Amino acid sequence: MIRVLIIIFSFISFIAVGQEEKDAVDTSVVANAKKDSTVVDQLKAEADTIAKEIKNESSTTLIEGVRENLQPPSVTDLISFGNIFWSIVFLVIGYFTIRFLSVVLESFAERSTNYRITIKGLIPIVKISGWAFTLFIIIAGIFQPPIATVLTVTASVGIAIGFAAQDIIKNIFGGIMILFDRPFQVGDKIEIGKYYGEVVEIGLRSTRVITPDDSLVSVPNAEVMNTSVSNSNTGEPNCQVVAEIYLPITTDTAKARQIAIEAAQVSRFIYLNKPIAVLFFNEVKERRSYLKMRLKAYVSDIRNEFAFKSDMTEIVMRELIENGVVDPKDLH
Repeated sequence: MIRVLIIIFSFISFIAVGQEEKDAVDTSVVANAKKDSTVVDQLKAEADTIAKEIKNESSTTLIEGVRENLQPPSVTDLISFGNIFWSIVFLVIGYFTIRFLSVVLESFAERSTNYRITIKGLIPIVKISGWAFTLFIIIAGIFQPPIATVLTVTASVGIAIGFAAQDIIKNIFGGIMILFDRPFQVGDKIEIGKYYGEVVEIGLRSTRVITPDDSLVSVPNAEVMNTSVSNSNTGEPNCQVVAEIYLPITTDTAKARQIAIEAAQVSRFIYLNKPIAVLFFNEVKERRSYLKMRLKAYVSDIRNEFAFKSDMTEIVMRELIENGVVDPKDLH
């Protein structure tokens, strides 16, 4: 009995000691946890302080960097002997390259009637594209100005030019619009106001036209954009030619029409892929009534327009008189 009591007491003591050790361990864990929590809070506070310092330093650095970028470089940094020298070199190279390409295209264009207008239409595009590329190389490749400087200079130049050269800007804008809208192209026969002739050049400032009497007329592009333009051939090498002949009112129109059509067909300038038309109109001049015959045919090359018109007129008049359709006395 005593032995049993001793065993029970020992077991109770063991349990009590274990509970005390457990409580001690729990207390130690709680204490350590509180200690760790305090350390974590301290670390977070230190991290927040460091982050704020880094943020302030980054903001200061960013602001200083922006200020440095916004501040334009000195004149000596952009305009130096080397920059000027290489700019002149590239301008000279660009000029001769553009001129060489223009001459080559002009030479190829004159060798072919069918492709003359198409090839000549590339010349203005080559000139504008070539100069734009040359200026881009000089500005972006040689001077390399900051964006702020480019914007400042562009704004200043734009304002100055806007007040001093409004007409020039209008003409340049008109030239660019002509190239994009293409109401006509180099080689076309057009009529602008009182001028009629072949377009030989479309520049940034003006369009140059050669009239039938070999006069070179320069029409400002702004005026071209604000004026009605008549295009005779619209990019094709052929165009319609109209020859007008006054006949007596008693003329046999059927015979006159047949002779006129045959006269046009035998001309060496005729373009037979398009129709020939003969129209008659009654007109009164000096109290006398006349028949105005309009012979409409197409010339194979627009440069022979007036030669074809003269050829048709001569052949028709000769054939009308030789066939007795018209009496020479009635022509007086």
